[in-house]
Amino acid sequence: MPDLNLLITLDVLLAEGSVARAAERLRLSPSAMSRALARLRETTGDPLLVRAGRGLVPTPRAVALREQVSRLVQEAQAVLRPAESLDMARVERTFTLRTSEEFVENFGPVLLARIAREAPGVRLRFVTKTDKDTALLRDGSVDLETGVVDASANPEVLTQALFRDRLIGVVRSGHPLSQGTVSIRRYAEGQHVYVSRRGQARGQIDDVLESQGMPRQISTIVAGFSTAIALARDTDLIASVPERYTVHQREGLHSFALPLVLPTFTVAMLWHPRLDADLAHRWLRGCLREVCGLQQVQSPLS
Repeated sequence: MPDLNLLITLDVLLAEGSVARAAERLRLSPSAMSRALARLRETTGDPLLVRAGRGLVPTPRAVALREQVSRLVQEAQAVLRPAESLDMARVERTFTLRTSEEFVENFGPVLLARIAREAPGVRLRFVTKTDKDTALLRDGSVDLETGVVDASANPEVLTQALFRDRLIGVVRSGHPLSQGTVSIRRYAEGQHVYVSRRGQARGQIDDVLESQGMPRQISTIVAGFSTAIALARDTDLIASVPERYTVHQREGLHSFALPLVLPTFTVAMLWHPRLDADLAHRWLRGCLREVCGLQQVQSPLS
């Protein structure tokens, strides 16, 4: 296989027309440059530079190669040079985002509006996230994920926080809990809809309530917060949902702070390290950070 480093040597030799000047430019000794010229002659089957008086002149083959070699060297250097900028208005690309339906419903409209403005050739493909397995990020079928990151997160995957959230209560207008102070007893005595994507029958709220001797009645288990809110809208069920994740779904309903001490949680985006330096992907991550940072909780709590 030809030594591609010889292309750089040939480019400099043809540009300088002198072994000594080419050696100085490449920081080689004259003898090393002479040996490189000998290898080039052997590889191309042409003398390339021949003596004429006190200097060297290119052969017809060398003249024919000069522009092509120069272009190849410039293209190779451009490939290896760190990318500095990207015109997103000219980019045509589809990004696959794995996230919850609630995330798409609440942050998607603003994100899509920004993309339409700045990068009309970019398309987002949303797929529903049903677990925390990062295999799809590793194999490249998903470009970016969002979700709650815990201590068991795969160290191979990069993460960055988007916002902090907390659980709140939601009931229909006119529900008994929409009036007066919501005590822990009033909350526990109601009928609840519980959200579990993995089909579990209880969570941290139940642990806290039972530790205080007031277990709650879970009447229904669903797979998503949007479904839980929809049921709370038309029944007497109490839904406990993330505050920022569900801003738009809760419009017209009564939201209240839970009468429990529960930890907040961080919603983050996750991506594979191979995309970390990709300029288009970096731009998308920046858009997501700004969109989530601008989105404010709109529903006042009692």
